[in-house]
Amino acid sequence: MTDVTLQKRLAAEILGVGVSRIRVDPARLSDVAQAITREEVKKLIDEGAIWVEPEHGIAGTSSKIRHEKRKKGHRRGHGKRKGSKIARSGDKDEWINRIRKMRVFLRYLRDKKIIDKKTYRRLYMLAKGGYFSSFSALKLYLREHGIVKDLK
Repeated sequence: MTDVTLQKRLAAEILGVGVSRIRVDPARLSDVAQAITREEVKKLIDEGAIWVEPEHGIAGTSSKIRHEKRKKGHRRGHGKRKGSKIARSGDKDEWINRIRKMRVFLRYLRDKKIIDKKTYRRLYMLAKGGYFSSFSALKLYLREHGIVKDLK
């Protein structure tokens, strides 16, 4: 077997790929072994005696199947979970739930004429600005400021 390591290394440098991806035509092995300069190797590349093997990617079939399963709710049981319920839910989801509860309550107070429109708007904007950390904080604020007397 003829040694063509030099030629493979030169071809790899010329083509900008790894040595393992360089292939040599077995029929033209003697011609390739004779080439010792870059120019000769470039000529052999042009002639097709030396070529580059295509890159092999990862099919990713198993990960695609896993993703589809998870979309359906599979593979999400207790054994797969790390972190508390709070850690697994985002801050935005938490905020959405909190603000919706407050807005529904404020709307209820306005519709039942417990608070007037001006007070409703002021409280709404405070809630939007994150003034109340929770629903109970909103109720406490209403009690302390004498806006509403009795709340559950």
